[in-house]
Amino acid sequence: MSTSADNEQYTGLILLSGVDKPGITASLFEVLSVFAITVVDIEQVVIKDRLILTVLIALNPAHESAIAADLESCAASLDVDIATLFSYEEKSAISTKNNLVHVVILSRQINPKAISELAAGINQSGANIERVTRLASSPVTAIEFVISGAKKDILSQTLSPIAASSGIDIAVLPGGLQRHARKLVQLDVDSTLIQQEVIDLLAAKAGVADAVIAITNQAMRGELDFEQSLRARVSLLKGLPVSAIAEVQQQILLTPGARTLISTLHKLGHTVAVVSGGFIDVIAPLIKKLEIKYFKANILGIENGFLTGEITGPVIDRAAKAAALHEFAALESISMEQTIAIGDGANDLDMIAAAGLGIAFNAKPAVKAAADSSLSEPYLDSVLYLLGISIEDIESEKD
Repeated sequence: MSTSADNEQYTGLILLSGVDKPGITASLFEVLSVFAITVVDIEQVVIKDRLILTVLIALNPAHESAIAADLESCAASLDVDIATLFSYEEKSAISTKNNLVHVVILSRQINPKAISELAAGINQSGANIERVTRLASSPVTAIEFVISGAKKDILSQTLSPIAASSGIDIAVLPGGLQRHARKLVQLDVDSTLIQQEVIDLLAAKAGVADAVIAITNQAMRGELDFEQSLRARVSLLKGLPVSAIAEVQQQILLTPGARTLISTLHKLGHTVAVVSGGFIDVIAPLIKKLEIKYFKANILGIENGFLTGEITGPVIDRAAKAAALHEFAALESISMEQTIAIGDGANDLDMIAAAGLGIAFNAKPAVKAAADSSLSEPYLDSVLYLLGISIEDIESEKD
């Protein structure tokens, strides 16, 4: 039969705050090192030049007075404030928490009302905020909440409408070791990896821009499916000199943050792939420059130095994009739970649905509704924050 002594543990909560300077943490633990105690939990944060260090220790109750006295002397010597709280706690209450969920919010401006409503939503879900960390402050503010006692799906259903009404992007992600597992990140190209639509650039060179836009609008109204609309638009390019491809390549602009996203993912050991309903003939040099391992895109028909107005081989449509995600994940021995798909249009819906995390990037409403998370700011490297990667870990490169 268990006793209260078996179920309880005597703990001391130490809260240190003051102006940050080198040696504070070392000095605090030097004071504690002479006692037979165990460090149960620790958290330290510096905001501007202010340090907050919290330590939870397990100790012999007989040592409480001596520890408190030594901490008081330590506070005076370091010119900081140290508060303590000693009490018996149930061991289950201070054990390491499992099944944590990570909630990341992003916006150019996050106001107190939004955080208040999100915190209330977390409480409504029967969960508790364990830790809050700023991942980035510029050009967007990214804040990560670590939540205990929550089911991911319920938390997402509760918080997503709150974030949307506050104009904040949000992602609700499972915690644990899998959060840091190697991932496959697959990106759409037009209006995602790059700022333009390649077919529109080619159409302008061929002098058929208005006709191509008219067909695109038909597809958006549901009058044509993707393959029908693509073949119809490409047919208008018949007779365009192949030299126009090189000219269009010079016009392509990467989306802000694209190079930083890809280089950081590579640095951290992840794999990047791109799939495009556009044309490999145009984007091949960009793929090589970015050192992207896997890719699929349509192939333009070319004869005697001119475009034939046809597509060679199968069309890369929404089903093909999802199939590519499965194929590339298998080649890299990465589970589908560790895949991420990023896109903006209806042609990306299948791969967004198939991925472990589907992200709508500056997307149309239907795509936002289908995705696990959406990004409304025009910075592609914001994807890194959704993965829990802080600004300090990001390899900055000029886009």
